[in-house]
This record gives sequence, structure tokens and C-alpha cells, in this order.
Amino acid sequence: MWYILLKKLQQVKKFLVLGQLLSIKNFLLRRFAGKHSTPKPEKITNMAEEQKILLEQVKQLLSIQDTGHLHTLLSEQRNSHIAEIVEILDPEDCIVVFNCLEKSDAADVFEKIDEATRSELFEHLEDDELINLISELDPDEAADVLAELDKKESLEVLEQLDFEEAEQIKELMVYSEDSAGGIMDPVVLSVTEDATVNQAIQRIQGAEVDEDFYSVFVVDRNGRFLGDVRIRLLITHKGEHEIKDLIDIDTLFVNVNDDQEDIYNLFKKNELIVAPVLDNNHRLVGRITANRIIEVAEEEAAEDLYAMAGTDAAELETFSIINAARIRMTWLLPCLAGTAVTIFVNFLFRNWFTSIQQYYIFGTAILFSPMIAAISGNAGLQTSAIVICGLATGDLAALKMSQVFMREVKIALLVALCCGVVGGLICAAVPMCFNHLNNFTNAPAEQSGNVPAMITQKVASSEHLEIATAFSIAMFSAIMVSTTLGLSLPFLFRHIGLDPAISSGPLVTTANDSISVSIYLFLTLFLTN
Repeated sequence: MWYILLKKLQQVKKFLVLGQLLSIKNFLLRRFAGKHSTPKPEKITNMAEEQKILLEQVKQLLSIQDTGHLHTLLSEQRNSHIAEIVEILDPEDCIVVFNCLEKSDAADVFEKIDEATRSELFEHLEDDELINLISELDPDEAADVLAELDKKESLEVLEQLDFEEAEQIKELMVYSEDSAGGIMDPVVLSVTEDATVNQAIQRIQGAEVDEDFYSVFVVDRNGRFLGDVRIRLLITHKGEHEIKDLIDIDTLFVNVNDDQEDIYNLFKKNELIVAPVLDNNHRLVGRITANRIIEVAEEEAAEDLYAMAGTDAAELETFSIINAARIRMTWLLPCLAGTAVTIFVNFLFRNWFTSIQQYYIFGTAILFSPMIAAISGNAGLQTSAIVICGLATGDLAALKMSQVFMREVKIALLVALCCGVVGGLICAAVPMCFNHLNNFTNAPAEQSGNVPAMITQKVASSEHLEIATAFSIAMFSAIMVSTTLGLSLPFLFRHIGLDPAISSGPLVTTANDSISVSIYLFLTLFLTN
């Protein structure tokens, strides 16, 4: 079932990723267009009708090399729409589009396109063209883009940038890309605690602010963070009023080393618009806005979903089929080896069914083993998905294993009992129905050469019931074992520092197959012996 999930992963991501894994509000979905898209031709079918028309217009103007009208057309479009168009065009046409845009708009489009398209453009852009694009980006965005280049190339670009801007970008690139330091904007608006309201307003008026903001950060003379002051308070108080009397000392902040998933949870639970970023000495070094958290939420949700599917988001960083196949095979080859364990179990139990009659019993029982493996695996997947979702969102109830354990065990008991009874009835009914159908044939099974019919006819009705009983008990046991794995492994992986989503991956599912089949065949051998 995993290859089906992997095939459909990108198609449903726009609507499913944040909704099921991170419970983000609907307004966050506006950033999903154009990210980690499916292959270029397929993406056209997901575009709005207006976008299709725009694409045809752009292609037509590119074909006749009418850059004048192309510039006019693009100047009337949103950058996010242009980014979607760029992701579909050939690299040579993409460069023509960039040349027809204003520098700031070209840089914004370059930042919005997906990593695979950007990786392809790196190979076609001249050095000065790339430098011009990077120079127009905010430091945090520039750091993210340069991180996609190898170290030598990124240093060459930095050497050509303005010294002050290059230093800001270098400082950001020191931090882990998944930390607060890696996603923060180092440009902050702050005043000292001894300033007055008038001085704070003058500071705001003199600053180059390109985003809406609702508060001003306050620091002491050593740059240590004290809190913030709402813009509302600056407007409603007299000019000579001191800032230190208006400080909100309970302002929530994050450390430069905090993980971006924890920061997302902080924003979601407290409905933050912006959060100051502090270093280990409590000095203000940057800020993180809600816009950045939207991107973080998408990244975290995608990482979890890819891990659960047994692949990695890294395969979308380029259009290389070989790279994608290599990443997937990293997961699939161990799974292939794991299925050999299930085959070994089947051969092992076959040798334990020693008599001819027991061999017929084994031949009948083995037909139902895929049902045991599939249902128990799905039950474990359901449990692990619930636990992983809770851990990802940071809900306190999900972090308390004892509480989650009691709830999931009760659910598993009901599910296992129901599936065990229904599965046992199916296991008892199917061979009998099969035998009755074969009785309508003109020749006995031995004469017709119908091996499956011959095997089932050689097994007595009482033995069919014993197999069904073993199946029912094994189904119950396998679901309980699978649920236990789905419940405990995410906590274990989280404790040792691994992504809990891996516990829902193909490796664990393969292990569950071997366990469930072993339980079933052992009970069949025990009850029919």
C-alpha cells in the first residue's frame, strides 16, 4: 500500500498535509501553490483557468520573442502566479521571464519557485544574474537560497555582495536550517528602555520597514531583550512618556537554537504574529514572523508525510529521476530484505507441518496470511498516525504516553475483537463455499488437476474450523501487537532523537508482517496438531 501512498502524495498534499498532520488554520493554505509540485506537465491540470490562459500568453510571446509585451503582461500579475508559470517553462525561457521583470519582482519570484526549478536555474544563470537576484532578497531568504548551492559557489556569491549584507547572511548560515536562527529575519526594530514615546516613534519613522508590525521590541543598553511595546500604546500616550513604563515583560520569545517545529507550535497555540529571537546571552538578534511560520508548517508536515511514505523531501530538490530512485531505494531495499524474513517464516512453518494432512492444512492456512498482515498493519498505522500527529502539534495530552496508551488500548481491543470475529467467519466460510462450488464441476479435483480445490477438499470441515479459530485469535493478537508498536515506537524514536514519523514507515510495516504471520501459523499448527 505504500507505493500507492507515495504515488499520490504530491497530488493530495495541497489539501491534506497541513490539515491532517499539523491542524493549521485555513488561511495558511494560501502559501501552498507552487511548492513541491508534481512533474511539470501534470501541474498544468491543477492551475486555475486564468493561469492556463496566462501560460499560453507567455508561451506565445516567448515564441515570437516579444519581450516588450511580455514585460507589460507580467507587470500586471502577482509574483506567486508568475512563479507557477516559471516552474513549467524551460530554463532558457525562465531567464527571459526574469529579465522582463523588475529586479525586486524577479528576486521574489526566484525565491517562490520550488527547489527543483531553482536548482535547474542555477546551472543556466550567469554569475552576475544570480548575484543580482540574491542581492534583492532579504537576508533570511538569501541564506535559504544560498544553502542550496555547494559551499564554494555560495562563498563566491557572498564575496560579490555588499559587505554588511554578506555578513548578515553568513551569520544566518551558521545556524541549523531547522532552527530559529536559520529561519529568523535579522532586521529588527528596537528601542532602548530609557527612550521616550516620541523617540520611539521617530525611530519607527526613520526605519525601512517593508512589513506590517504591531509592536516595538525594547532592549537595555547591552542589547538584552526586555519585552515589547504595542503600537497602540505609543499612539495613546504622551510623547514624553518613558518606554520602560509601557513594556510588556511577558512577551513570548524563542532561542536561536530552538527547533522550528517547536516554534510553529508556539505560534499556533498563542496566535502570535511575530516573536523575537534571542541568543544564549538573552540579546535580541532577530525576529520570526507568521509568514515564515507558514512555510515552516508546510516543511514540517511534508517531512512527516514523506517519512511515513518511506521517502524523503530531498527527492524534490531536483528533477533527476536517478536521484529520486536512489532515495526511494534507500528505503525499499531494506524492506525487500525484510520481506525475506516473512518468506523464511513461511518455509520454517512448512517444515513443521510434517504429515501429508498437515501439509494440506498449511496450504489452506497460508492463503489467509495476507489478510492478517494487511489488517493488522493498517490498524498499527492508524494508531501511529494519531500519535505522530499529536507529537507534531505538541499537544500536552499526546505527550503523556500513559493517557494515550489507555485510550488506544481500549480502541484496539474493540477493533481487534471485531476484526477477529469477522475474519474468523470469513476464514471458515470461504473454503466451504469453494468446496461447494467445485462439487458442481463434472470431475473431481484430483482428475481435473485443480490443485487449490484438491487441497481444500483434503481438509476436513472440523480442520477448517480449527484454522478459522486460529485465524480469529491470530487476527486479534496481531492487531494488539501492531497497535502496541504503533503506539510505543513514535515515543521511542522521539526519545532517542529520531523523527517519530519514521515509525510509520515501510520498515516497521514490514516487521509487523513477519510478526503477524508468525502468530497465525503458530496458532494454526498448535490447534490442528
